[in-house]
Amino acid sequence: MELLIMVYACRTSCARSITGVVPYFPYSKQCKMRKRGSIVSKLLASMMCKAGLTHLITMDLHQKEIQGFFNIPVDNLRASPFLLQYIQEEIPDYRNAVIVAKSPASARRAQSFAERLRLGIAVIHGEAQDAESDLVDGRHSPPTVKIPLLIPKEKPPITVVGDVGGRIAIIVDDIIDDVDSFVAAAQTLKKHGAYKIFVMATHGILSSDAPKLIEESAIDKVVVTNTIPHEHQKLQCIKIQTVDISLILSEAIRRIYNGESMSYLFRHIGLED
Repeated sequence: MELLIMVYACRTSCARSITGVVPYFPYSKQCKMRKRGSIVSKLLASMMCKAGLTHLITMDLHQKEIQGFFNIPVDNLRASPFLLQYIQEEIPDYRNAVIVAKSPASARRAQSFAERLRLGIAVIHGEAQDAESDLVDGRHSPPTVKIPLLIPKEKPPITVVGDVGGRIAIIVDDIIDDVDSFVAAAQTLKKHGAYKIFVMATHGILSSDAPKLIEESAIDKVVVTNTIPHEHQKLQCIKIQTVDISLILSEAIRRIYNGESMSYLFRHIGLED
């Protein structure tokens, strides 16, 4: 609301252009309709455009298709170069590492990291996912006629596809909020022989008791960028480390202000990244 009020104030003051810098786009995970729920990302995009925003700078959208919700230019910057640099400079034996996707859905991101670092990849398959039940939330209303329905999925037991024995496991994702899935993934990797486990992500929300769970888990380090302030969480858990990404944001602002091309900031970024 503060952002929308400021944008509208600039618009009513006849500003020529209004650029919003939102490193973490909120509600970005709610970008698809689940059953009959709302697509909150679409709502936020419409509100920003309606308020008068003419350009948006953000970083690592949960789904890059969110850019289509806007009718203004959107620059979706990437934090992966900073995380890759951290791996190369701060993990001495990173050549003995393997990039891990904690679920098949995040395998594409893990593949991107692995190809750039020339490392192997592993995928944790069969991870238990929270499923919303129609019986619990009161939406179970059977039809008056018999219609065919989808058979419920049966989750296979948790397995690791790939070799992690005696190696450093680096789990990569875009958002760390509820850390239960990361803690479970770390336990699985430990059982399969990984001797050190890193978790790397762009946005470290780390809400609720996430710092405590990380501190008590098998995870050695959690590396996130400063798209979201998390100084309070770092006081609760010494395993959390921060990578500064202000350099690319400031360069993007400078280029937009001076009317320069943004293409250089998107070099070597493919359609799958």
